[in-house]
Amino acid sequence: MDNEILRTAGPGILTDFELLPLSPPVPRSPTSPIQAQLSTLVALALCAWGQASAQQAGTEEALPLRGSRVLGPASKGATKPALVISADKVSAQMDQKAEGQGNVELRYGELVLNADKLDYGVIDDLAKAEGQVRINHNGNVFTGPLLQLYVSRFEGEFLTPRFFLAATGGAGKARVLKFQDSEHMSASEGSYTSCPAEENQEPAWQITARNLRLDLAANEGQADGAVLHFLGVPILAAPSLSFPLSSARKSGWLPPNIFLDNRSGFEFGVPYYWNIAPQRDATVTPFVMTKRGVGLDSEFRYIEPNHAGRINVDLLPSDRVFGSSRWSLKLNNDGHVFGDWRYRLKSERVSDDDYWKDMSRRVESQTPRLLSSDFTLNRQRELSWGVIDTYARMQRWQVLQGVDAPFDTPFQRSPQVGVRVTTAADEAVLDSFRPWGRKARLEGGLELEYNRFDLPSSALAGQQRGGQRVHALGHVAAPLGGEAWWFIPRLSVNAAAYDLDRAQPDGSTRMHRVIPTLSIDHGWVFERDTTLLGRDYRQSLEPRLLYVNTPYRNQLNLPNFDSAPKDFNFDSIYTDNQFSGVDRVSDLHALSAGVTSRWISANSGEEILRLGAVQRFLFRDQQITTEGPPVTQRFSDLLLAAAAHLDEKWWADGTLEFNPETNRSVRSVLRARYSPGPYKTISVAYRLARAQSEQVEVAWQWPLWGTPVTSRGADSKACGGAWYSAGRVQYSLRDRRLTDSVAGFEYDAGCWVLRWGVERLSTGRAETNTRLMLQLELVGLSQLGSNALKVLKDNVPGYRRLSSDRSPSSDFQP
Repeated sequence: MDNEILRTAGPGILTDFELLPLSPPVPRSPTSPIQAQLSTLVALALCAWGQASAQQAGTEEALPLRGSRVLGPASKGATKPALVISADKVSAQMDQKAEGQGNVELRYGELVLNADKLDYGVIDDLAKAEGQVRINHNGNVFTGPLLQLYVSRFEGEFLTPRFFLAATGGAGKARVLKFQDSEHMSASEGSYTSCPAEENQEPAWQITARNLRLDLAANEGQADGAVLHFLGVPILAAPSLSFPLSSARKSGWLPPNIFLDNRSGFEFGVPYYWNIAPQRDATVTPFVMTKRGVGLDSEFRYIEPNHAGRINVDLLPSDRVFGSSRWSLKLNNDGHVFGDWRYRLKSERVSDDDYWKDMSRRVESQTPRLLSSDFTLNRQRELSWGVIDTYARMQRWQVLQGVDAPFDTPFQRSPQVGVRVTTAADEAVLDSFRPWGRKARLEGGLELEYNRFDLPSSALAGQQRGGQRVHALGHVAAPLGGEAWWFIPRLSVNAAAYDLDRAQPDGSTRMHRVIPTLSIDHGWVFERDTTLLGRDYRQSLEPRLLYVNTPYRNQLNLPNFDSAPKDFNFDSIYTDNQFSGVDRVSDLHALSAGVTSRWISANSGEEILRLGAVQRFLFRDQQITTEGPPVTQRFSDLLLAAAAHLDEKWWADGTLEFNPETNRSVRSVLRARYSPGPYKTISVAYRLARAQSEQVEVAWQWPLWGTPVTSRGADSKACGGAWYSAGRVQYSLRDRRLTDSVAGFEYDAGCWVLRWGVERLSTGRAETNTRLMLQLELVGLSQLGSNALKVLKDNVPGYRRLSSDRSPSSDFQP
């Protein structure tokens, strides 16, 4: 009955059972040569549409059967996957059980079960497997000698199994592994690691536990009686240890922080992470410094519907070296209030002037000696004719002065209140304005602002006192252009009135000035197809002219609250004012002329080569300058720039400021980077500022020796191992000494990475802070020690994390 379909009906049960023949059909003769060489294959498909009673099934409890498709023609109305068993030898009793021996395979949906022997009970849905048992379920792999499993519920017990979890890359073993369902399991006398299994050898690191529970749905592991072993040595023990199976947040103790430097000595801290709610969490880190004492770092984060932020408080109650208590406070918050008003608060404060030297790791400001407290409130409204931006601001400074290198303190804004309006003329106005026969698009803007300027109480004596300023910045422009050109005439006005706290040298406390500026910006973009080094490119030629005419206004007796010279570069040479801020406006009657040419790959659209040059010509002497003395030189310094990526392994770029009168370069920056493959990068930079500084920088990440590690999998056999070096070294040719630098080594063993090195930071003309870094990354679990990974990423251009392709959950942090 090779092709016969048997239909049997019992109370509550209707089952289709089909035996599929081998193809082509083989006569059932004990002397058949084909049958002597091939094992018998029997496929068993079960489809149930009800529930049998325990008495009718011959068991004590009736379990629901699966609806499924039969092998061969599909059963109509089936909603659940079919259960299929194949083996060298199989026997079945209708609606009762099936037995398979030799190369047994059971398939049910995402579940594949292989074994030497299998007994399957239809009524109770229980599979008993013996021999070389292997389960593959959703990519998770379990192997062992003996298994009992309720197939549809994925509930059962596995004796002395090994397992691999696809989502985390982790593996382990246990005396007994119990499945609660497909996403929850527990192991008695279990272990967990991310290292591939090696025959008769313990993994490089593992967590062993009396009880190990894995929750794949919550990406969380819980170990009771846990011990963390590394290279066979226990390095951490806890009565109960929880760890993430991914980067999901959860409460618990985090791995310790370890730091060592010449100013604070050895620092050891153990963070506790508190997952308060889905939108709130906190981290508290008690720490001890061998030179300074005991302290506490804390961080609170929140994300609410209209507010989000972070608060950091760091305390060192009694610093034995400094002689008093020390602290730092950081606030980063923003959100919405009063409807569409948006606020932002960013503030950083520390206890003393030397904090940035002694506790540099706890200072976030990019200018560590100048700490800002800035509160902004603004509302932006978009209307049919333009945009109105209304704002208010309070800005305060904490200046960490030094005895060897004091500097001027910037003015505080207390407060700043203003409104900005930008608009475009409507179509009726545009129709009547057609210069050169083309319709122009009128644009305009106006900024009205009041500021109260003060100096911090810690400012040095003798500096200019504060005052009040009201200013108006306005402009109107009529841009013209097409796809390959633009012409933008623009008229702007900078007007300001002052009321000072202390009289100027001429005795006045109130003053005002109005300075107009006319500018015309014109450029073209020409393109052509060309070849370079045998490859096809689209080359562009982009000439640009900027004409500026700003009359001279005497500004010597006017205060300077917020203006500073702009850096002279390709961007600033195409602006109408050489100063930022409001208080200084350079008198300028000049024409900036430049050209840029680009080569764009015809295949990828990537820019392969860029060359540029620009220079400014003065029609009259310039009195208000960034350097102080008037400029009488008609031609400015020539700016040259180039960038090349002719080969995927090489990058290079550079800028040069050349003085045509002295025939010498004033400033130059030259950089090159070579990256022939993963984890291989070398970059070199040279920076010169004539009579100020001259530096050479070398940065790298490069393999030294060993076997590079590839991605892990369930069948991986060994970790491998390779040595790498990474770092960045800066050397001052002018001072003949090393400045800020970092150098380190990394060892990648596949399932763990060890990093160590030295970081040197300049804190004064003759002072440095030297820190030793040591970090152990257990791939798939945690990072222990100092954050050497962040230091290398911040300092080495093109740095790539060694375990980036093997770390779905390697950061044990919120």
